[in-house]
Amino acid sequence: MSNELLTVIEYLSQNRSISRESIIRALENAIMSAAKKSIHPASEVKIKIDPPTGRIQAWAVLEVVDHVPQNNDQIVIDRVRERFPDAKVGDRIEWEVTPSNFGRIAAQAAKQNLTQQLRRAEKETVQEEFADRVGQIIYGTVEKFDGNNIIVDLQTTKAILPAREQIRDEKFHAGDRINALLIKIDINSSGPSLIVSRTAPEFVTRLFEREVSEIHDGVVSVKGIAREAGKRSKIAVASSDPRVDPVGACVGVRGTRVKRITDELGDERIDIVPYSEDLATYVSNALLPAKVQSVKVDEANHALMVIVDEDQSKVAFGRKAQNVRLAGKLVGWTVKLCDETSKERAPSIEEQMKIAAGKLSEALGISAGDAAKLVASGFVTVDGLKAADADTLAAVEGIDHDALQTALENIG
Repeated sequence: MSNELLTVIEYLSQNRSISRESIIRALENAIMSAAKKSIHPASEVKIKIDPPTGRIQAWAVLEVVDHVPQNNDQIVIDRVRERFPDAKVGDRIEWEVTPSNFGRIAAQAAKQNLTQQLRRAEKETVQEEFADRVGQIIYGTVEKFDGNNIIVDLQTTKAILPAREQIRDEKFHAGDRINALLIKIDINSSGPSLIVSRTAPEFVTRLFEREVSEIHDGVVSVKGIAREAGKRSKIAVASSDPRVDPVGACVGVRGTRVKRITDELGDERIDIVPYSEDLATYVSNALLPAKVQSVKVDEANHALMVIVDEDQSKVAFGRKAQNVRLAGKLVGWTVKLCDETSKERAPSIEEQMKIAAGKLSEALGISAGDAAKLVASGFVTVDGLKAADADTLAAVEGIDHDALQTALENIG
């Protein structure tokens, strides 16, 4: 049995990229879980495989007593002193209980449990290998499809790209090269342990780090990113060297650098904006290409009231309110747009929000309460509401959605 066992250990170590120590540990656990009843009835039994020889031994952990043992976890001292002359009552000893036919017992027992133990050992090996690569881009080949999930071959192991982490409408075929961000290692899952993503905002950040040498070298830094995968991303950058334009560095000569990134993302639109410590300047940059007239900061509500000319309102909102939504995510504040015609002399944001809600209520024929909730959610103009998609509007709680939909349909 020992020679056969050593052959199996060497084969698995070489062909499944698992260390000998992990394989031996897996074998010990497999034998223990399946053959314990055949070894000894003690509650604590240990299995040891000698790596050089492949010899398997078993020990029961027993308490030394001076009376007739009352359970399977005890052994009388007179018997113990035959092997351990210095033993004392109360000691806990490891008493070898290796059966005479243990090789055959071990082989039969391990066969049923070894596969599961080896999978666990493989996963632990993968975890050790990739632990310091979480948050980094990994490269592989599309191996197959498991439902809507994609299994990626990384040569030494496999990763899974779940459907929720895939860019919508992006198509891959078996054999295609694929890049993705390693976001998690889950050794308890039944499938591949490595979970990767192409929708995570950090994926875009890592692509810029790869393509833009100034970011890689630390001259240009990424200060923030907001993303709606497959549609549009906004990334804010700053430079520690006044001679280096951070936006220009990311765009590249004739747009070559950002073009490589958009190609990787299936032509996802990417807005690169300069970061600013000044909040008003930062949100104005984030709303580009719209031109901002002024910004009022509401510290108490962590909100920004942004005033734009009427002709800039559509640009500021963007298609389905995407531009303003991403700008808010980028700066980390609630951004509320208001066109120039909505400005009043009263400087407070609360008053401006009341005015905007009144105009919405009048224009749409909806209740003042519903209009106020829409404004609080960032929908300050009729154009902004018309541009928003159904899912975005459905997320606004506490309003009569049917009445709102009817009103929007009536005004065209």
